[in-house]
Amino acid sequence: MPMPWTGRPEADRLLEEEPLALLIGLVLDQQVPMERAFSAPYDLRERLGHLDPGRIATMPVEDLESAFRQRPALHRFPGSMAQRVQRLCEIVATRYRGDAGAVWRDAPSGRDLAQRISELPGFGDQKTKITVAVLAKKLGVRPPGWEAEAADWHTIADVDSPETMAEARAVKRRMKAERRHGGVERADLKPGWPR
Repeated sequence: MPMPWTGRPEADRLLEEEPLALLIGLVLDQQVPMERAFSAPYDLRERLGHLDPGRIATMPVEDLESAFRQRPALHRFPGSMAQRVQRLCEIVATRYRGDAGAVWRDAPSGRDLAQRISELPGFGDQKTKITVAVLAKKLGVRPPGWEAEAADWHTIADVDSPETMAEARAVKRRMKAERRHGGVERADLKPGWPR
């Protein structure tokens, strides 16, 4: 299913075709607009000339940070996010032999899939649930039990138009506000999307 998340067809296509680009976009999807986070993998590839996890993992971190800082910066926090992306690439290069899609390709269960994702840098509980939802809804990755591990609120996984992007953004803002004020009311966050 298409991922029209950036407003840039070439950047959206990269997310759909390159598993590492999708993981990088998910890592960067915090404290910046979603369109910016998910465009960053395309821009990073343009700046580096590749998205090879082994090469990114072993390049001097200063060089990667420089690519993140080049204007326009790839993230609001280019230094720390460059380091996080490098750690992600180290795991993909070593544990998954350079194949980011292997993170989810052979997961025998939803629980195992969530465990694999949660071991990646920058993937806490909420980001893991969102990622499981993205994989299920956009790429058809649905090992037994995936539903219990997926986000049950409207996320980027449900975005297929400008209207659903606006809805995902509104839910994200509500969740942040609820966390600041003591908790999230899940019933208010899932506006009836089907699994």
